[in-house]
Amino acid sequence: NAAGSKEQMTVNIEGLMCGHCEQTTKKALEALPFVAEAKADHEAGNAVITLKGAFDEAAVKNAIESAGYVYHGVM
Repeated sequence: NAAGSKEQMTVNIEGLMCGHCEQTTKKALEALPFVAEAKADHEAGNAVITLKGAFDEAAVKNAIESAGYVYHGVM
């Protein structure tokens, strides 16, 4: 990692169909206190999460499932 760069995690998500799904997922993930930024990609079926704190997989899973999608773990 370059100095000052933040750690990124990519998580696999099932059910993303369109840009609206991406925005819903982005909002749900960015509401988490340890997420600096989230970029969902419905074509890839994943989201890249930029961390600003310790990664909490249970919280990420809960946020994705609460938004109506299926969480398939870290890629």
